[in-house]
Amino acid sequence: MNARIPAPLSNRSDVLNLDALLTADELALRGKVRAFVDGRIRPNIASWYDDAAFPVEIIAELGALGLLGMHLSGYGCPGRSAVEYGIAAMELEAGDSGLRTFVSVQGSLAMSAIHKWGTDEQKSRYLPGMAQGTIIGCFGLTEPTAGSDPSSMATFARRDDSGGGWVLNGAKRWIGMASIAHLAVIWAQTDDGVRGFLVPTDTPGFSAVPIEGKLSMRASIQCDVELIDVHLPYEALLPGAKGLRGPFSCLDEARYGIIWGAMGAARDSYEAALAYSLQRMQFDKPLASHQITQQKLVNMLVEIQKGTLLAIHTGRMKDAGTLEAAAISLGKLNNCREAIRICRDARAILGGNGITLEHSPLRHANNLESVRTYEGTDEVHTLILGSHITGIRAFH
Repeated sequence: MNARIPAPLSNRSDVLNLDALLTADELALRGKVRAFVDGRIRPNIASWYDDAAFPVEIIAELGALGLLGMHLSGYGCPGRSAVEYGIAAMELEAGDSGLRTFVSVQGSLAMSAIHKWGTDEQKSRYLPGMAQGTIIGCFGLTEPTAGSDPSSMATFARRDDSGGGWVLNGAKRWIGMASIAHLAVIWAQTDDGVRGFLVPTDTPGFSAVPIEGKLSMRASIQCDVELIDVHLPYEALLPGAKGLRGPFSCLDEARYGIIWGAMGAARDSYEAALAYSLQRMQFDKPLASHQITQQKLVNMLVEIQKGTLLAIHTGRMKDAGTLEAAAISLGKLNNCREAIRICRDARAILGGNGITLEHSPLRHANNLESVRTYEGTDEVHTLILGSHITGIRAFH
């Protein structure tokens, strides 16, 4: 009887055969994005992260790959499915969270706001260029004193009856890509509730300054934004968005992408730890042969398989039009929480070598501190789920 030939390492980790849940087109897209990450991101990410530099040169390449606003249809947008967008987010974040964040800010936040709530003229003017990467967008909701509670935002837009438009004053913080953006989607209080505005970043009174000294998301850009007597025409208003439902609908798009992206960072960390443990010798044996190491690797794999299955199911619900906000919160809460634990455990398997940029797990863990915080902290998503299952709103 012939001995069974072990499966290649790359196949042994898909114990549940989750690939069988993906279509041929979805697998082809994954291969295309993975090849881009392998060829353009992995060779450079350590230096980009070390230098705290976002590689603006890849924006056009992301557009050419159809990854910007890829889940949106019409107006030059790629019109791909939610699952395909999730797959792309997973592969990009396996490279680095900061680069997946750019795609999220551009597509899930800025472009989605225009696509959901803008006029036909606004969509035609901005979305084709944004899909190509020739127009960069940002999304201004969070403020220095209004993070988890956006209803307390102080930025205010008043009607300028003399000029027939609006005047914006206020400040925003942690606004991704604002210093390189051409267009900002700014949410502000008005006499008629929270409204969204399209603000060209060369408008007098608009300024964006990158936040320095970050220990996380170093290959990305987050900014402080000031709006001082920013005069806009009346047509700058996003007419379809009124109240916090407008920005929250965009946040749900971004949160959905994080469900997938976090598992990309986790998978990359697991694979780095697995490869290292198979070649690293300890006590005259590979590190992978020790029971505690195998336990760590198995625990990682179990959560990656569960988290990926959660992402696929969530994506299928989104494509079917049945996905609700509570399910998005469940996915974001679980997958971020498990991913950061996986990355830390992977770093531990790497020992002292794991604190260098030669290896990815600690970089991923640091980035996930931001991913776990933005688009709703663990606490916010816990309260969303608590409200959902009890019918009692516990936000205070």
